[in-house]
Amino acid sequence: MHLRIVTINVQNREGDKRRLDLLNQELRRLEPDLVALQEVVDDGHLDELLEGTGLHGTHQSAGLPYTPPFVGRYGGNAVACRWPHHIVEVLDLRVAGAADVPWCTVAVKVPLPEVGDVLFISATAAWRLDDEAVREQQALALTDLDARHRTDLPTIIAGDFNAEPDAASIRYLTGRQSLSGRSVHYHDAWAIAGDGPGHTWSVDNANAAALFDQIVRQPGHRRRLDYVFTGSWHAHPRARCEVRAARLAFDEPVDGVWPSDHYGVVVDVDIEIDTPLRALSAGNPSAGSGFVDS
Repeated sequence: MHLRIVTINVQNREGDKRRLDLLNQELRRLEPDLVALQEVVDDGHLDELLEGTGLHGTHQSAGLPYTPPFVGRYGGNAVACRWPHHIVEVLDLRVAGAADVPWCTVAVKVPLPEVGDVLFISATAAWRLDDEAVREQQALALTDLDARHRTDLPTIIAGDFNAEPDAASIRYLTGRQSLSGRSVHYHDAWAIAGDGPGHTWSVDNANAAALFDQIVRQPGHRRRLDYVFTGSWHAHPRARCEVRAARLAFDEPVDGVWPSDHYGVVVDVDIEIDTPLRALSAGNPSAGSGFVDS
């Protein structure tokens, strides 16, 4: 089955009100199946973003019995899916050092026609430049969340991780280093199929200029912070999720208006069950055995 996945930080309701229409128009044009959205304000914002797309949206507030601080201004995480889905967990990641972060990780199970349920997670990590130790804790919590709810189909995780590919949190997620004596492996879709550096937070974007001036204060700043990850064989031995394409979106102004202070990422994948029985029928008697993560 072919899936199109999009992640975009929509920058809450800051700035030019025309941004909302630009975000909505691009979502309509892209026709995604799974969307991870960050900084969505819980005041009808999600419905406006998704109007006319045919997507079913769920905000983090639907799974929380309380309201995190600052969520009214900076928004929270949300998901949007082509099919009805249900929340399995909303994880509050306000750990020590990031008590003011209102973005909770949203995990939903989505029934894919004729394929089965897939776990889809929208995530945001701590944003400060010196918060990598916090992001490491959040990455560990994120993979624990996946382990609690994953299905046979490879988990899909998308969002704004506020870390470059060589950061410890991203290296951990992609199997290139351990954290706290633990290791995992997910595929970074851009590393597989993206063209170029894939910067999603850039000085070239006028909407980001004020924040760059406030916290970076260096010229020519560009980073890849937004990702789509897919679970690998180690945790999903009976299925596969093959990345076919990865590109940027929401990365151009329209009539001088930028859609957001982040660019989005669009990823196309083919996902399917590949059972041990199928491998056995192909003449491989060792298929389906061996060392497999549960």
